[in-house]
Amino acid sequence: MNLQTIQEAIRIHQDAVRALEAQAGLLVAMAERLVRCARDGHRTYTLGNGGSAADAQHIAAEIVGKYRRHRAGWPAVALTTDTSLLTAVSNDYGFDTVFERQIDALVHKGDVVWVLSTSGRSANVLRAVMKARELGAHVIGFTGGDGGELPNFCDQCLIAAADTSDRIQEIHQLAYHAICQLLEAELSA
Repeated sequence: MNLQTIQEAIRIHQDAVRALEAQAGLLVAMAERLVRCARDGHRTYTLGNGGSAADAQHIAAEIVGKYRRHRAGWPAVALTTDTSLLTAVSNDYGFDTVFERQIDALVHKGDVVWVLSTSGRSANVLRAVMKARELGAHVIGFTGGDGGELPNFCDQCLIAAADTSDRIQEIHQLAYHAICQLLEAELSA
């Protein structure tokens, strides 16, 4: 066992959290857009791959269920949960289209599509974002490292100041929890 490995992981995490603090205004702007979406009767759709898929589901659960307060639910759908749909679309059209196809079928102008991709390069995420933009949805992106291509296609994009998926996802979780806290405070007032 190596104590230095743990200490280095904590140091990298702390550095990334400090960098996130500098982006607090971006998180507020994202929360404001999500509030507008809910107040206008629109939906939020979330998506990602792997751990980011789990985060997308977590975000939808916080919005529909509750974050901290008992209150009415707001419409949010994680596009990562229907295994029959995911496998059928992947089998029939290819995995690169798995989110794009759902966006095309479900998303309307005024909705928010919230995407997570630690690399910002996932083909299925990028295709979904381009389709969402084509349909008039507002796109919120969460990525990390150098951002990849994702920031080029988002209305707002958080780039976590970390280079590995684990540290990036830790920052994403802190950021989306802060956004959910703001969303709940504003919509529950």
